[in-house]
Amino acid sequence: MSDTRPAPVDDEVTTDDLAAVGQEEDRDETSFALFEGDEGRLDEPQRRALVALLRHTYVSARTHADEWRAVLDAEAQLRSRLNDLFLELHVDRDREVAWKRQARSESQRRPFPTLLRDVPYTREETIVLVYLRMRLRADTRPGPDQVVVDRSEILGHVAGFLPAGSTDRTRDEARVASAVDRLVRARILLRTTDPDRFRVASVVEVLLPLERLLELDTWLRTATSGDGGSTDGAEPSLQAEPTDTDDEGEPAA
Repeated sequence: MSDTRPAPVDDEVTTDDLAAVGQEEDRDETSFALFEGDEGRLDEPQRRALVALLRHTYVSARTHADEWRAVLDAEAQLRSRLNDLFLELHVDRDREVAWKRQARSESQRRPFPTLLRDVPYTREETIVLVYLRMRLRADTRPGPDQVVVDRSEILGHVAGFLPAGSTDRTRDEARVASAVDRLVRARILLRTTDPDRFRVASVVEVLLPLERLLELDTWLRTATSGDGGSTDGAEPSLQAEPTDTDDEGEPAA
């Protein structure tokens, strides 16, 4: 007797099934969406790292632990996003710090547009930076951000570079205090539980490589001795890294 049972057939693919597949693909394509209409291709930690890089002078394992990990995990993607804005990403894994710089056009006739403010350091800020860099250079303890300085010792150091004829000490001290405040906002000086004590961020080594440090130190000593002319004004004009103002509070270290 012949078998009259119907042969098995493949499951029928319905229009509803196709729609469901399409919706699943759509969800995959927008899996990073955080709000309606979001077409971004970075996940939330990567976006937060990108914002931190744009807002702050630098991102480090100490100051922005979560963002630093995201930089390490998505360095290529973040570099691409910054390149779209004519910015370069620099990552120093030894010092555990990442920062941005303005990309430079090879054609001087058509420079790149910039989102960043380009404000040079003042004379007092430069003197403080040189001092901080010297302190870091002299320190041999392992680990980043180990050097601690007092506000009073910073004031005392800068006083040695003030013009000999200066009689307005209140004004001079106010300028130094302003320099310290700017370096705190830039997280070059990191706050501690004592408002007059700061940790020196190892990023100073990036801002002032050894060659530039020695050049500035020689200039300052020569100018102060009277052999190099007056130290009034904005000399020596150390160029700050172009950046947005970083005025968020720093947690106590």
